[in-house]
Amino acid sequence: MTRLKNSQAPVSSRLTVKFAGIGAALALSLLLGGCAFAPGMRMLTSSGGGATQRESSQATASAVKEDGTTIAASTSTESANATKTVSATGATPEIPIVELDIEYVRRSQQERAENGQQHVKLLSDQPTPYAVGAGDVLQIIVWDHPELAAAMGSTPAQNTSRPGDPSSGFVVDQAGDLAFPYAGTLHVAGLRTEEIQRRLSAALGKYFVKPQVTVRMASYRAHQVYVDGEVHTPGVIAINDVPMSLYEAIARAGGFSDAADQSTLVLVRDGVSHRIDLTQMVASGLNPSRLYLRTGDRLRVVAREENDVYVMGEVNKPVSAIPNRTGRITLADALSQAGSVNAATADAAQMFVVRGALNGTPQVFHLDGRSPVAMLVAKEFDLQPKDVVYVDGNGLVRFSRVLNLLLPAINAGMTAGVLAK
Repeated sequence: MTRLKNSQAPVSSRLTVKFAGIGAALALSLLLGGCAFAPGMRMLTSSGGGATQRESSQATASAVKEDGTTIAASTSTESANATKTVSATGATPEIPIVELDIEYVRRSQQERAENGQQHVKLLSDQPTPYAVGAGDVLQIIVWDHPELAAAMGSTPAQNTSRPGDPSSGFVVDQAGDLAFPYAGTLHVAGLRTEEIQRRLSAALGKYFVKPQVTVRMASYRAHQVYVDGEVHTPGVIAINDVPMSLYEAIARAGGFSDAADQSTLVLVRDGVSHRIDLTQMVASGLNPSRLYLRTGDRLRVVAREENDVYVMGEVNKPVSAIPNRTGRITLADALSQAGSVNAATADAAQMFVVRGALNGTPQVFHLDGRSPVAMLVAKEFDLQPKDVVYVDGNGLVRFSRVLNLLLPAINAGMTAGVLAK
């Protein structure tokens, strides 16, 4: 019995060491391919069908000889069809990746400028003369008949008047009518002061000989616009006989505050919101003072914090980057606010910009930052609000993370093998 027990002990030890060796070998095999299972966020790309137009043209050009004959057309087409796509999960459709280069940035800037010009032309129209409306106060003088001036009422005392009190004069009621002695009730809404003057002269001519009538605006209260957001004094602004331009409305609201984004002004007109890029208008040579507001318009100046972009991944300081006062923020600006890419962990060839929402068509842009020319592209590529900038990690970092996860298991197996001996 004793001899049997002694013979079994080495077998158990050998089995333990064998299993420990198998565990170590398995761990090492997983370690070698561990980059594919590395923890953390990664931008996974795959090859999809559908080549871009630029790739197709390049493939066709490579398949044509100098004498004009075509060779290996099918092979070049197959190589051109290797377009990269990105997919977040299996439930989401694959999204083509747009490669950022100088030509694409130049083309996108030109398209943005053209779209801005068309949008401004859509909102621009010729200002119309001021028309009297409900709530306006008129000053009416009939010369050589001072007794009619008493109908205007006495001028309120300066210390007792309030901002909402109307000026001394004849008030146009809510129906747009004006009551004047001897002339009766006249409907004046939508008329200019000179037209009201002619109608009063004709009505008073029945009682007076060639009456001389003067009609002036005493208080403009019928037509207003509302300015809010990042201005110093938001509120209601009355429109007078001088057409109110975009610049004048902002100036009368106290000007932009320090947190204002001058590239995002939202004009609500007739229930439709229009985005106005004041910075792009000036850069395109358009004069914002030629864009006039109408009565009932609502102008909102958006804060820069609402148009931030997110920078994450292998950067020194993941941050929500804020545009400057002009509202512009480029890819280089966003990376600068994030403390630049992490030189030890980042893969400069894998920088992505994710754009879009769930209710729209998302876009993914890729930039290979290993070339100095790529920094020029990053400096000129404008980001849009709520873009996501992601810098992927390099293969060595993923290998190191897998190693850190597997080392405890390897050490435990080796320790068990040593103890079993």
